[in-house]
This record gives sequence, structure tokens and C-alpha cells, in this order.
Amino acid sequence: MDIRVLQYFLAVAREQSITRAAEALRMTQPPLSRQLKDLEDELGKQLLIRGSKKVTLTEDGMLLRKRAEELVDLMEKTKAELSSSHENISGEIYIGCGETKSISFFAQAAQTLQKKYPLIHYHIYSGDAERVMERLDKGLIDFGLLVGSTDLGKYNHIRLPMKDLWGVLMRKDSPLADRETITAEDLRDQPLIV
Repeated sequence: MDIRVLQYFLAVAREQSITRAAEALRMTQPPLSRQLKDLEDELGKQLLIRGSKKVTLTEDGMLLRKRAEELVDLMEKTKAELSSSHENISGEIYIGCGETKSISFFAQAAQTLQKKYPLIHYHIYSGDAERVMERLDKGLIDFGLLVGSTDLGKYNHIRLPMKDLWGVLMRKDSPLADRETITAEDLRDQPLIV
């Protein structure tokens, strides 16, 4: 399996069309179609459902898309690290985080660092703690900002000096409206929109 063919496959998945993917890749459609067919033959799996107007992914195609994105991201990160200059501090920093107040703490630190080292570039991946830790384990991100209680035993970590504050909006006549505080247990059987 060639990384170039995975990039072709990702272009088709993104464009949902072999013709549009060929245009985006600046190649003609027949060689692209042949490369995709060879990939399916190599893997022994159908990856694409070719419709009259649209190409969709099979379940195997969706799995390959996820893994191909990870491989291509890792390849790009490696190329950037190897080609960075040793004379100036530069490079790519990949961060995974969820929706948290702590991102403002990171943004201030990044802004300070950016002023001193303008050749550093940041890439943010947004996801829940499980996805962020998965990307950490695979080397796809350099560090993560995690919310909530997670097992950090296998990671070097620091606790940031702020906590996220959550709130609940409800009608005034709700039985919970008169309480000073509300716990997760109080919300267990309540219909919620998060």
C-alpha cells in the first residue's frame, strides 16, 4: 500500500466523486480509477460504492479512511519535523483538546511563544478525552488538554490552574430550580439537551 494511493483514496472520499477528485489532484480520471481498483484488489475489499452521481464509502472504506487520515497526518508531521531548520526554532505543534476553559490558558501561552518564535505553527484537533488520548498514543498529537476525570497514569501531565464551570438552564417551575447546587446524580433521569 503506497501513501500516494492513500492520498488519492482520501481525495475521492472527500470529494465523493472520482471526477472531482481527479481534478483536485490534477490528474485524469482513468489512472485514478485504476489506482483505486488496484487498492481494492490489494486489500481484497470493496472500498467504494460507485453511483451514477456520487461515490460513497463502504464500511471497510470508512475504516480505511480513518486509518489513512492518521497515516497521512503522521507522514506530514514527520516531513515537517525533518525539514525544519535547526538555525531557527520552528516547527509544527499538534494539540488535542475538548471544549474547555483551559483552551484560553493554552491560547495565551501560544501567543507569547508565537511572538518569540514566529516560525512555530499550531494545529488543533477537537475531540473528547478518549479521542485525544488515542491520538496521543499514536503520536498524532504532541499534547492534549483533557476535561474531567481520566486515567493519566501513563502520561506526563500537569493540572492547569482553572476549572470548568457547568450550568443547567431550566424552567422556573422545575423541581430543581430552587436548589443552590445540582449534581450529576440529580440530572440522571432528566431529559437534557447538551
